[in-house]
Order: sequence, then structure tokens, then C-alpha cells
Amino acid sequence: MTKEIHCTATVNGLKMHYVEAGSGPPVILLHGFPETWYCWRHQIPALAERYRIIAPDLRGYGETTRPTDGYDKRTMAADVLALMHHLGIEKAAIVGHDRGARVAARFAKDYPQAVDRLVIMDAIPTLISNRMNGDVSQDHWFFILNNVPDLPEMLIGGREEAWLRFVFSRWCFNPEMLSDEEIGVYVKAYSKPGALRGAFSDYRAGCEDVQQDETDKDVLIDCPTLVLWGEDFEVGGKMWDFRGVWTSMASHPSFVPISQCGHLPHEEKPERVNAELVQFLDSWKG
Repeated sequence: MTKEIHCTATVNGLKMHYVEAGSGPPVILLHGFPETWYCWRHQIPALAERYRIIAPDLRGYGETTRPTDGYDKRTMAADVLALMHHLGIEKAAIVGHDRGARVAARFAKDYPQAVDRLVIMDAIPTLISNRMNGDVSQDHWFFILNNVPDLPEMLIGGREEAWLRFVFSRWCFNPEMLSDEEIGVYVKAYSKPGALRGAFSDYRAGCEDVQQDETDKDVLIDCPTLVLWGEDFEVGGKMWDFRGVWTSMASHPSFVPISQCGHLPHEEKPERVNAELVQFLDSWKG
């Protein structure tokens, strides 16, 4: 089995932590909330047999530094591009989940020459998800809470395990899918000084993200795009029309809904997700 290597690089003003494994055409994996690079632990060994895998902790998350600003998706996409250039990579396939998918989508629009193909995993663009009615806002409580300055940190600090167990149990089709050991990895990451503020800053950039999305909303993502989601997530597959949304965002989309799956397909259904990724990436030769 290919073993991942933990590395750091100073890019775009950040000390960015990333995991690397394998060799071949580069594939970049961008995690979501409330996760870190660790969420890709099932994909890294499977994909590293054929590809050079780079899985960073995004700005503010995990072992990457947590500046006070720069959490808009344009800046976070620039972080990824700077990491690619540091590693001598001019073009890559990019896979993003949740918040990482928002970074990936912005990357594909800002740097089309640097992305060969794109995977969007269980994410709806901020431009659309921010248009909340009563039902949407009730189920997207975390969007609203995470945007409040300081309060979430005060409420959750010291209670990271209870918070993470609450979130994961409601976001997975099987509430007990993650083991104590797996949850423990996330608890350790989010218990570090400033970790909660870093992750919540990602959400607090939402208004800036929407402004950026508005400026090029008529520009379609022009690379092959795979949209994959869990059908049984109340705030995802059961609420949003993924096909309709991403057909309006990308010129070459394909769609894979996964049944009996919530918000974390890569963790909940890793064998199915790995098979879909291998098939989608097959013609990516670098």
C-alpha cells in the first residue's frame, strides 16, 4: 500500500500542510467542513496506484496556518494554484467536497488552463445556497451559526467532540458510521488553538464569495465535470436539484447520485466513490 508523506510549503503567504502519495498525473483532493485532508484516507491509497495525489489542509484548517483574512474562495483557489506551482505542477485534476468543492469550482473559473477535469462532491454553489427561504434556512442552521462572529467559538470551544459527533451523526446516512478513532482525529484537529475560528472564517466569507460568483455567473466551467452526491442527505440530495444546478454551472457535466448515503460520500461509500473517480480520471494522462 502506498504510504502518504506529510509535507509543508510556504505558498501565498501561508504555511500549507499537505499529504502526498503516488506518482503519475497529478490529482488534487480538497476537503470540506468540518474535516481535513484526513477525509480522503480511503481515496489516497486507491488513487495513488495511478496518480500523484496531493491532499492539502485548506487555509484555516488542520495543520495549515490560520490567517485573519483571505477566506474568500478566490484567495483559497489561489492558495491551491500556488501549491501546484511550488510542486512543479502546471495542470491537475481537482476533486473537491463541500467547502473544497467551492474552492475547486472557483479554481476552474479563475484558472481554466490549470485544471483538466473537476469533481464536485455533495456541494451546491454558495450563490444558490445563500438564497434561503424558511425551510432552507432551518436546515442550513450551521451556515447561519458559523457566520456569527465569535459566538460559535465560545459555544463550541472545549466541547469539540460533542459538536463533531452531533454534526457527523446527522450528516451521515448511518449515524454511527465514523468510529471513535476516526472522530478522534477530527477532534484533535479542531481542538487546536484557532482551529474553530479558521473553519468558521471559511463560512464568514460567504458574502464575498457570492459577489465573486455574481461577476462571472454566466461563464460556464468548461472542463469535464463529475457531480457526485449522497441522495439521502436532508440538506443535499433531498433538498437540491443537483442536475439542474450544475447543468447551469458547467458545460460538460455528468452526474452520479449515491443511494443510502448522506453528505460524506467519500467516507460513507468509499468503494463506490473510488470506482467512480477511477473511471472519471481514466483518460487523464498528465
